[in-house]
Amino acid sequence: MTTLRMPADETGARAVQDELRGRVVLDEEGPVPGTGLVTGVDVAYDDAHDVVAAAAVVLDAATLTVVEEATAVGRVAFPYVPGLLAFRELPTVLTALESLTSDPGLVVCDGYGLAHPRRFGLASHLGVLTGLPVIGVAKNPFTFSYDQPGTRRGASSPLLADDGEEVGRALRTQDGVKPVFVSVGHRVGLSNACAHTLRLAPGYRLPESTRRADTLCRKALCEATG
Repeated sequence: MTTLRMPADETGARAVQDELRGRVVLDEEGPVPGTGLVTGVDVAYDDAHDVVAAAAVVLDAATLTVVEEATAVGRVAFPYVPGLLAFRELPTVLTALESLTSDPGLVVCDGYGLAHPRRFGLASHLGVLTGLPVIGVAKNPFTFSYDQPGTRRGASSPLLADDGEEVGRALRTQDGVKPVFVSVGHRVGLSNACAHTLRLAPGYRLPESTRRADTLCRKALCEATG
């Protein structure tokens, strides 16, 4: 595992992203959907108390049953700056992951990978630091554009940068609901990332990995802040 570097300011944070971006592995397909383990990670904040809670929930990829859960609570280590959220979230996310006894397998972030202004969002940063295959599944497209995919589950359309680069996909996980936005983080191909997302979302818009991690980190935050 590569050591997390915490910069002192925004300029330093962007420099870290620019340096580590070259280590992202984009030529691996990643695990076969529905096999092995999948781990969802998410965080919740209480800015009034300067507290952040992270959760890691390991699921059996075939059955989506919970194999293991872990949480971590810490202080917010970096101010809120769009595009630099990884520096707020990674310290506690890494602590939660490191406390697992299971191999996390594929990690699913509630956020972005290549679909990021510097092509190095949380999913890519986490993948480079841990060496794990990681994807990002976000609720909105951030700064990128897309055409609405078809209305049926499984329909998708490219998520595009201003120069036309495909940085992810808008993916319909349920008939007639808003799409989610899938991007590669590290060591997973985009089509495979979309296939994993569909397997993880049999009944709801968001993957079960994200839904369960969201619930768990909110619970941990409530317990930590009283």
